[in-house]
Amino acid sequence: MALRSILIHPDPRLKKRADPVRAIDDDLRRLADDMLETMYDAPGIGLAAPQVGSNARLLVMDCIKDKDAAPRPMVLLNPAIEWTSDEDSTYEEGCLSIPDQFADVTRPAEVDVSWMGLDGQQHRERFSGLWATCVQHEIDHLNGRLFIDYLTPLKRQLITRKMVKLKREQARETTA
Repeated sequence: MALRSILIHPDPRLKKRADPVRAIDDDLRRLADDMLETMYDAPGIGLAAPQVGSNARLLVMDCIKDKDAAPRPMVLLNPAIEWTSDEDSTYEEGCLSIPDQFADVTRPAEVDVSWMGLDGQQHRERFSGLWATCVQHEIDHLNGRLFIDYLTPLKRQLITRKMVKLKREQARETTA
């Protein structure tokens, strides 16, 4: 396993729709393992393949935050939201591709999601609470959408400017 670099917004690869996974092979398993390691190291609760420069419809997540509870790492290939609740939930979201920026986003409180696992089998689960927010956030990444796309144009522009500045500072540090 290896840590992967996380792309920072704005990056055109983050706005591109990811391609369906057609085959499960060693490269895909390695990508999933690397993504889990990268997510835990960040630290985060979810990560989509486009965030590490891969255009595969793959996401990883683990919303267990209790240090005494066993982790529940999940790898979802070609995930699809099959049902959403009428009830909404608002959560202050952040993103590993938009570091240190947070905003309230309203999404369905519960979702049914289907996906293929690394075992090649189809899975389906109803997610609620933080799990529902996370899986919707990560599926948005696979569709080229960021949480800031839910914000007003002014707020989105402000955060984008901060990220451009951050990327400039990081570029200076690596050349210094």
